[in-house]
Amino acid sequence: MKILITGGAGFIGSHLAERLLNEGNEVYAIDNLSTGSLANIESLRDHPKFHFCTGSILDRELMSELISKCKQVYHLAAAVGVKYIIENPLLSLKTNIVGTDNVLELCNKYKSKALITSTSEIYGKSEKMPFSEQDDRLLGSTHISRWGYSCSKAIDEFMALAFYREKKLPMVIVRCFNTVGPRQSGQYGMVLPKFIKSALLDQPIVIFGSGKQTRCFADVSDVVGAFVKLMNSPECEGEIFNVGTTESISIEELAQKVKSMCESKSKIEYMSYEAAYEEGFEDMMHRKPDLDKIKQYIGYEPEYKLDDIISRMIHYYEN
Repeated sequence: MKILITGGAGFIGSHLAERLLNEGNEVYAIDNLSTGSLANIESLRDHPKFHFCTGSILDRELMSELISKCKQVYHLAAAVGVKYIIENPLLSLKTNIVGTDNVLELCNKYKSKALITSTSEIYGKSEKMPFSEQDDRLLGSTHISRWGYSCSKAIDEFMALAFYREKKLPMVIVRCFNTVGPRQSGQYGMVLPKFIKSALLDQPIVIFGSGKQTRCFADVSDVVGAFVKLMNSPECEGEIFNVGTTESISIEELAQKVKSMCESKSKIEYMSYEAAYEEGFEDMMHRKPDLDKIKQYIGYEPEYKLDDIISRMIHYYEN
């Protein structure tokens, strides 16, 4: 099958491309390389069934050419990472909203099935735990840049659901919770690769905020495996699914664990959110997915535990 991945040179996109190629598919990938990297797909460049295009999902003519060839589209291209979103608020909104509109319009035109990647940021700063797909959203002021990202991804979901209901476009929406693994960059605010790189270099491991906030880290292999199963399960069409793991850890504990596993001499330091990002920055103290729905539909069960994930990432960065 011919399949398009938007954001195909990104961290998750490159792992998805590998999986789809290994299953015998022909894969087309597009990426503007704003947060993706050619290094992520270096091992795929000579594969006879892999085709890469440097370009933007905002380029409607280019997207039309690509989608017209493909029966499935995994739409991963988006502004990602808290740091990138705060530094590029306007481009982030345009990329997420206009780019997704292009993908949905063209998938509808060419009768291609779509998987739309959303985010746990959808839930905002609600204190209800764990988050389930039908939960209400609680967001902060429009003065705070990060909530623009949450709203842009919510618009993506509304549009995808409208295409499904009005146009009968086959699609599925996934909300990712802290996906991590080899090839992930800490450059745009991703906490685990940033901690590991600092620890390996014996540089200070810097925690933003109190460190008491908790997160659940899912391995990219588990996540892309779920994407493929969801895309190929007709009963999942028109539905929204959390994808992640329920193994929770505080950021403070994560820093200590990374330091220990790296046998590092790094000091653990703290920095306020305002100093790290912007005045008035808000964060969620806890973020944990309810995975009952995805288990019910495709039998999803994450294979990788956090210690295994960290070990894989340490090995990758050491090399």
